[in-house]
Amino acid sequence: MKDINLKSEKLVTYFLTFITFLLLACLLLPPVIYANTSDKESTEILTKFGEALSKVAERVKPAVVNISTSRTVRTQRPPFFDDPLFKRFFGDIGPQKRKVTNLGSGVIATSDGYILTNNHVIEGAEDIIVKLSDGKEYKGKPVGMDSRTDIAIIKINETNLPTVPWGDSDKLRVGEMVLAIGNPYGLSQTITMGIISALGRSGIGITDYEDFIQTDAAINPGNSGGALVNIRGELIGINTAIFSVTGGYQGIGFAIPSNMVKNVMDSIFSQGRVVRGWLGVQIQPLTPDIVKQLGLKDETGVLLVDVVEGGPADKGELKRYDVIVEYDGKKIDNPFHFKNMVAATKPGKTVEIKIIRNGNLLTAKVTIGELPIEPQIVSPAQFENSLRGVSVQELTDEVLQKLGITRKIKGVVVNSIEEDSPALGYLSKGDIIMEVNRKPVTNLKEYNDIVSKIEKGKDILLGIMRGGFPQVITVPAR
Repeated sequence: MKDINLKSEKLVTYFLTFITFLLLACLLLPPVIYANTSDKESTEILTKFGEALSKVAERVKPAVVNISTSRTVRTQRPPFFDDPLFKRFFGDIGPQKRKVTNLGSGVIATSDGYILTNNHVIEGAEDIIVKLSDGKEYKGKPVGMDSRTDIAIIKINETNLPTVPWGDSDKLRVGEMVLAIGNPYGLSQTITMGIISALGRSGIGITDYEDFIQTDAAINPGNSGGALVNIRGELIGINTAIFSVTGGYQGIGFAIPSNMVKNVMDSIFSQGRVVRGWLGVQIQPLTPDIVKQLGLKDETGVLLVDVVEGGPADKGELKRYDVIVEYDGKKIDNPFHFKNMVAATKPGKTVEIKIIRNGNLLTAKVTIGELPIEPQIVSPAQFENSLRGVSVQELTDEVLQKLGITRKIKGVVVNSIEEDSPALGYLSKGDIIMEVNRKPVTNLKEYNDIVSKIEKGKDILLGIMRGGFPQVITVPAR
């Protein structure tokens, strides 16, 4: 009996061990059905995600339009056309003209036909054709253009148009998913997907006021003026530019934030032009050397290097070498950030500006002025002498600041020179014309009066300022 009992006990032990092992195996090794359920759930999630993106695209696409423009340009005349022997056999052949076309995109901002796009899409255009998503075409008319932010508004005669709801670009976060919609290479209603790669990009050199959204959603030529929307189908930006060495997509695109776009649009609608705040200062970033020289703790803030006499900052007793660290309750990160904040301030508003002067933290109250309107430009077509094809504009304090000139001088500044102008190669953009044939020029009217009386075929003696240095040059007659 003892042996039988021992055998029975061993059998019971083996059986219990087997059952325990079997239970552990069931618990530790998931059955095949678990894997099938996981695959099904994943498929359902991806399907729902795809359907959601499709619905967003379907809502937004009708509000994105194709914009085509055309303008006439003059081709440069070869030098041998001026050769007497050539003229004897072929006559005097003038500059040739040709039509240049351009393609871009736009976003319908209001149901009664106002459309947002980039300024560079329609700048200089003689004809603007807007093509809707349903294929209908309309002639567009510019109603507002702002080269400083590269925003423009055009109007078509139509009502009950689809629009895109506005999003708040100040609430965007890096990593958010976005869709870019436009007409790259003329391929209408193209949608690409990506994320927000960075916010507040500035110092790129695309516009005067930069606060770009950077995205890796594919943006190509023709996307300019198109919509950048979030996953809720809200407009968060206007696609503007790409960073590329080939001219095509390389994963870095830039869009103007919707809040900046809306401020420009509202200003154009309410006042017929863009109104910006003006402080009347010239600024630069702080460097380690400047921080050391001024005895500062770090590079936070911007340095005032010049204050316009009689301007808002001057009246608020701001001085050269002051370091602005806070503006209207907001910390200053860099000069571009500060410039955008001042521009967004309504003229007439009094703001508190915190500065560091001689190591002391001070608070100044400044009433913001209005940024002067862009200077009037003299048309290059009104003269037939050696200055034909030269466009000039008033020399304002703002223009002097851009040229890096701090002393007070008078004259007009060269804005552009046409390719067939006799002055091409003698004058350059940014030259300041202070004298014409020894007669002083202090404003546009004097320049116009003097130059209009110079006969065709006469050389012109100019006193100019180039790169901060005065020069005397002669523009010969051709």
